[in-house]
Amino acid sequence: MADFASRRRENIENNALLLKDIKPLIPKNEPRSAETKTSNQNNKRKANSPRAPTRQSRRIAEAVSKPTYDEDDDDRVSRTSSRRGAPRVKRGRNPSRALPISDSDHETDTEPSKDVESIIAGWTSWESKSDEPIRDIDGTFRFESHPDFRPNKSPEEIIREGSFGGSYWRPLYSKRLKITVKDDWKELPESWTAGLDVDTYLTNTTYDQEINKYGVQCGQSIEEWEAAGWIAHEYDVRGWFQWYCRFYMGRRCDDDERQISRWKKCVGETGRWRRILLKKYIALGIRSVFADDDGEDEDGPDVSPVVHQTCHHWAYEVRQDALDRFWSDGK
Repeated sequence: MADFASRRRENIENNALLLKDIKPLIPKNEPRSAETKTSNQNNKRKANSPRAPTRQSRRIAEAVSKPTYDEDDDDRVSRTSSRRGAPRVKRGRNPSRALPISDSDHETDTEPSKDVESIIAGWTSWESKSDEPIRDIDGTFRFESHPDFRPNKSPEEIIREGSFGGSYWRPLYSKRLKITVKDDWKELPESWTAGLDVDTYLTNTTYDQEINKYGVQCGQSIEEWEAAGWIAHEYDVRGWFQWYCRFYMGRRCDDDERQISRWKKCVGETGRWRRILLKKYIALGIRSVFADDDGEDEDGPDVSPVVHQTCHHWAYEVRQDALDRFWSDGK
């Protein structure tokens, strides 16, 4: 046993001497240059990221870049909170497919029948032929000449509460007339715009959705309305809302019946957008237009702010009596 221990100790000592003579081999790791590292990362990004198309449809490009002025979508994202006193509306969380805002009736499919100078003169030479409407106790307006036209928002309210991204009355170039129209907002009664920041609420050169009553962007631009043939230049180069302002001020013209027909199809008793909005209240089980007036239940169900803004642009706002009636008989 002693011999074994002695030999073991001798082997250990010999191995120790051998290890002293051996020089360890240390692998030489060259540091990677920042350029190489960046290059590899870029290569990985290129490999993992889909390539952008080299060509893009003009229609798609224009749809992305153009501002919008009227309600086209159902639940577009908004970055503002509900305004106190407004109907129960919360900002949409997810973008959705656009809904067509205009009815199928084109305003005109042909060139204006008059020369440009006479058209321009016609915009300002009209005389009031009717008194301002009477407002019922429920807020609805009654026009003696057209009893079937029953909006419940005045032009002044639409402007002051926030509409069209503040850009409706901005300088407008008409491709059809080949002129730039500006300052026509000045024909409005002074009381409608008194105290307002005109550059923000009327002639803003960019569409600002925060200006809108419901804080959302929606619809199509006036230029797109014109391109689609929805503008009757001989009467109102900016379209429906300009017509409504002048009609409210007492002008009567040959375009009245068509414009009122469009209003009925959008927000009249059986109008598309009115019914869509009321159905949303029903679907969400909401019986009060002012259900969130106290600011509680921030995570509660939403009633589309985009459809609300659409109706607002068409001079209609959901009132409690209309919601009660829709709950009871669906009308």
